[in-house]
Amino acid sequence: MATVRIPTPLRKYTEGKDEVAVSGANIRELLDNLEGSYAGIGERIRDDKGAVRRFVNIFVADEDIRFLEGLDTPVKDADEVSIIPAIAGGLG
Repeated sequence: MATVRIPTPLRKYTEGKDEVAVSGANIRELLDNLEGSYAGIGERIRDDKGAVRRFVNIFVADEDIRFLEGLDTPVKDADEVSIIPAIAGGLG
């Protein structure tokens, strides 16, 4: 199982856990299984069409899936997957 790092805003869905173990051959399966174990988290990560929301970044072993194979990016058992919400703001 891969280790999925959960950002603070989503930890209410994972019983406060900052990391959870989730299986899946690729990111799509991993996210499906994450939702299966922690109801409600999936809709915060993906839209109603199943795409990763614009303001959510997902990394596998420090590589952004947008520059890999997207939701079809393979995941190995030893991988660390990070879900990172985008942060906006700064000086105007």
